[in-house]
Amino acid sequence: MLNIEGHLTHFANPAANADQSYPEALKDILSLAKAGEAIREIRTWPGYATTPLYTLTSMAKAAGLGTIYYKDESQRFGLKSFKALGGAYAVTKQLQQAIKERTGRRPSIAGLLAGEFKDDVAGLVVSCATDGNHGRSVAWGAQMFGCGCVIYIHRDVSEGRKQAMEAFGAKVIRIAGNYDESVRQADADAKANGRIIVSDTSYEGYMEIPKDVALGYTVMLDELVTQLDGAIPTHVFVQGGVGGLASAVGGYFWDLWGTRRPRLVIVEPEKANCLQQSAKAGKPVAVDGGLETLMAGLACGEVSALAWKILSVGGDDFMTISEEAVPATMRLLAHGFEQDPAIEAGESAVPGLAAAVIAAQDPMLSKTLGLDANSRVLVIGTEGATDPELYRTLVG
Repeated sequence: MLNIEGHLTHFANPAANADQSYPEALKDILSLAKAGEAIREIRTWPGYATTPLYTLTSMAKAAGLGTIYYKDESQRFGLKSFKALGGAYAVTKQLQQAIKERTGRRPSIAGLLAGEFKDDVAGLVVSCATDGNHGRSVAWGAQMFGCGCVIYIHRDVSEGRKQAMEAFGAKVIRIAGNYDESVRQADADAKANGRIIVSDTSYEGYMEIPKDVALGYTVMLDELVTQLDGAIPTHVFVQGGVGGLASAVGGYFWDLWGTRRPRLVIVEPEKANCLQQSAKAGKPVAVDGGLETLMAGLACGEVSALAWKILSVGGDDFMTISEEAVPATMRLLAHGFEQDPAIEAGESAVPGLAAAVIAAQDPMLSKTLGLDANSRVLVIGTEGATDPELYRTLVG
């Protein structure tokens, strides 16, 4: 038995459509065909490297599972998060579009990196709201390509994460409200000041740019498929948030594997479970309140509209996990369980793993989710120690 304690709630999505091929209507949001350009371009960026996929053999055996695959995003581009892929890629797409509108020429990624449109780029400003990792990616992309950047954070974002964005040259504005309020403030100020919003959540009137953010994530998924070497997981446990990552994972694997796709289990904090509440209601539902959670990157109360289109039929199960499971799972990874490798994982990286392990050891949940000694479970360790001080406090 693994010593991870925590409480789970589970809701099986009655609208899940696992027995049909990936719907054509969803391919406008995310598809293998659309992912190709992002995969090719991001692989040319300075510092690109494939991140590791670990097999946690000891942990799987102790939990009664066949295999646990852990995709480790703790060192992605030095930003310590998979979100390095999405925000920065969407920045490049917006810069290309803006320069084409100004000059009639659409620059290549190589041209932008070489500074061929330096003066045009310098006059542009990108902006977003963030819990930390997406904003860091946008700020890094802005610095890499030479445009301005203004980031909005909410009251619960740590000072360490704020400083990490400022280190990339971003102006960071903290508001008194929660994440969803910071999204609205960033949007309003962008319209007033002529900034380009590069958000990882979509809402009415703002649908296209988040598609590019999600396409950036497919680089990680393309790596995963190669690393799995023909194996298809039976389950994917993935963190929730606004749903951007979960929908990218669900859509990509559904388009790739069709009816053989893995069972998609979305995991959220108890006090920020907008995806689970939306699944229960059969439509997008906002969760009000402070959204307090240790899982800072998942402190979201409103569903991304585009993500929901995929998850409403592609999300098989929606779960919440209690806070105490997070530090225990981080410590287990940091020290390496038995023969498993030691892995750096931040507090928003581990909910999927923790939920899979706890559920596998619970007779009722394991039966409900179909978890047993033949299960091949994929989890995505979405971040490393993005707040080093907090990481040291939790892990020791």
